[in-house]
Amino acid sequence: MATEALPEIDAQYRVLREGAGMLDRSARGKLAVRGAEAAEYLQGQLTNEIEALEPGQGCYAALLDRKGHIQADLRVLRMADDELWLDTEPAALEALRRHLETYKIGREVEIADMTAEQALLAVIGPAAADVTGVASGAEHTHSESSVGGISCRAVGTDLGIDLIAAAGDAAALRSALLEAGAVEVGDAAAEIVRVESGRPRFGNEMGPATMPAEAGIVERAVDFEKGCYIGQEPVARLYYRGKPNRHLRGLRLSAPAEPGATLRHGEREVGTLGSSVLSPALGPIALAVVRREAEPGATVQVGEGPVSAEVVELPFGAPA
Repeated sequence: MATEALPEIDAQYRVLREGAGMLDRSARGKLAVRGAEAAEYLQGQLTNEIEALEPGQGCYAALLDRKGHIQADLRVLRMADDELWLDTEPAALEALRRHLETYKIGREVEIADMTAEQALLAVIGPAAADVTGVASGAEHTHSESSVGGISCRAVGTDLGIDLIAAAGDAAALRSALLEAGAVEVGDAAAEIVRVESGRPRFGNEMGPATMPAEAGIVERAVDFEKGCYIGQEPVARLYYRGKPNRHLRGLRLSAPAEPGATLRHGEREVGTLGSSVLSPALGPIALAVVRREAEPGATVQVGEGPVSAEVVELPFGAPA
């Protein structure tokens, strides 16, 4: 079946800021972790508090290597006492799955890859609750719901509501959302509102060479009161005893620039341009992990051309 052409990106952006945009994010990697020891097992693998989660609650967390570098960032949902749901960026799925399979030996834990079996439709914008008929809850809270007669799990997000349903129901769910007033949007428009909110993305601003403090995710992803987990010691040492050499920052660009461009402060290379977007409200902006000498207020050179950027604190903030 042919897909209808999407509105122009400025119109998509306006929907995301004023109404309800719908984006298919079914490509995200999805794992079900089941068994009597599932929560205890994940407690020792991930950065956030897992065992204390009740069914209907969730959190954001990261999987690290022993040096404290991010191997995956993920959403964790407590489905039942003996079942948890994990979803992550497609690029991180294999590393996450392989790690969890390797370290579960001897534990009452089973891991199932649900990526192909479950669809995920994101509804983004202030009208998300009206369109879905699901009350907006705190981020990561979730419940079984029915949208247009389709059984799904509704999950609160920072920008709206995610709906998780059987892959075979995805087309019907999409149609129900469109009929209720949602407007289909593309990745490019959704990336604009993500960058404006200052949230990094695995594979863009953070990855296997980045620590949580450098990516700016410590407050959301790390619990310093829980027991041991892989990578805990370097993360705690950096938090309590030192300052990161690099920080996630916003960049207000003088002109659009391509991701991957080298950033220089004076004669020194201080980072690489991460996500770069042209915001209809804020103009060309970007995210990047930069060395700490490039403080907010500083100007950096972008690549070899005429583009420069002002370093700013995050988030950029929703435009008026």
